[in-house]
Amino acid sequence: MALSPELLAFWPELEWITDPDLRQRTGRCWQLALERGPLTMDDLNTIPFTLKHPTDVTFMEHKRCVVHIARESAKAMIAFMGNSLPIDLDTVVSGAILADVGKLLEYEMDSQGRCVQSARGKYLRHPFTGVALCMECGLPDAVSHIVAVHAGEGEMVARSVEGYIVHHADFMSFDPFVKRLKL
Repeated sequence: MALSPELLAFWPELEWITDPDLRQRTGRCWQLALERGPLTMDDLNTIPFTLKHPTDVTFMEHKRCVVHIARESAKAMIAFMGNSLPIDLDTVVSGAILADVGKLLEYEMDSQGRCVQSARGKYLRHPFTGVALCMECGLPDAVSHIVAVHAGEGEMVARSVEGYIVHHADFMSFDPFVKRLKL
C-alpha cells in the first residue's frame, strides 16, 4: 500500500530513510496508528507532547525535534567514532520517527476537547502499543527495540547504540521542561 500524500507531507523526514522498504514500513506504521487511534494529524499539531508536565510544545514539535536531534547526533557519532562504533542511520531515523507512535493509542480527546490518557493508555503506555504496531507492520526488531527502550521502561534492559541515541534525543527535548534550573 502506498503512503498517502498527506502522511508524506506530515512526515517529510521519512525521506531521510534510504532503504525504501524501511521507509514504507515506517510510514505504514504511522498510517495504521492513525487508523486505529482516535487522534488526527490536526490533533497532533495542537496537543501537548506530554501529559506529565504542562507545556505549550505540541506533540509534532517534540517529535520532529527528536528526529532531528537523533539524526544529527548519529551523523556526528558516525563521523568521529564510526570505525569503532557502528551505527545504522536508517534505524536511528525510523526509530526516532516511531518512538511515540503508540501515543496515538494512549491519548484521546475528552468531551471538553482536552487531550487525556485513554482507557487503553492506563493499561499500556506508548512503548508497548508502539512495539505492537511496529511488529504488525513488519518493522525490523532493531527499530521495535528503539520504540521499546526510548522511555523510562528502557532503563530495565540493555539498549542498542541506536536505542541510546534516540533515548537521549527524546530526553534532551523533555528533561529541560522538568529539570531545568529556573533562575
